[in-house]
Amino acid sequence: MKQCVYLVEENELIAQNTYRMVFSGDASAFTAPGQFLNLQISGLYLRRPFSVCEWEEGCVTIVYKVVGAGTQKMATFKRGREVDVLTGLGNGYDVSKSGLRPLLIGGGAGVLPLMMLCKTLLAKGKQPSIAMGFGSAGEAFFQNTFEELGVPVSIATMDGSLGAKGVVLDACRMDACTYFYACGPVPMLKAVCAASCSDGQVSLEERMGCGFGACMGCTVITQSGPKRVCTDGPVFAKGELIW
Repeated sequence: MKQCVYLVEENELIAQNTYRMVFSGDASAFTAPGQFLNLQISGLYLRRPFSVCEWEEGCVTIVYKVVGAGTQKMATFKRGREVDVLTGLGNGYDVSKSGLRPLLIGGGAGVLPLMMLCKTLLAKGKQPSIAMGFGSAGEAFFQNTFEELGVPVSIATMDGSLGAKGVVLDACRMDACTYFYACGPVPMLKAVCAASCSDGQVSLEERMGCGFGACMGCTVITQSGPKRVCTDGPVFAKGELIW
């Protein structure tokens, strides 16, 4: 973990109530796709955790949906604004287990960490595919970006306005992958683990007080006892969680 001051470089609307924010600053604490940062917002007591979409030297990108007081304030951030950030939080995905044809599965905001994961897998010569689930076509994002990377994309929306009608599992087959990586709401992750024919990893979305293991507020029960999502996760192996 490292505390940094980031500068906002971009803050653009990319889908319904969804923004892409690019920071300039020290990205050296990030070592694995799936890690997150904790962002301080003036006037609010608790920091807000956000999955890191991607990073490179001197640049970090997140994507967030406006759902509450914190993200409403973030939507007003302009270029050049300084933001206090805790970086390099969480464990991230282990790409060494992927096999040749890993399947990436994201529900809503759970798509975000899969961008860096996808690029990392491609750089290692893997052949990932991705399945994404959204409420509607207006909420969907990154389809073109993944396709431009040469990655097969399948999409499901609850209202059927884009791709298959239904949940993300209605848009993909899990019997053709060598491994899976998933991120999204708990009901989706439970369904993915139940449907999977391979091993995999899931990234939990959990409310966090501190983000670095002090408050114990994000504790979940696992096969080996209580673990904190912010430090022991957010990524866990398929069989590690007790649903």
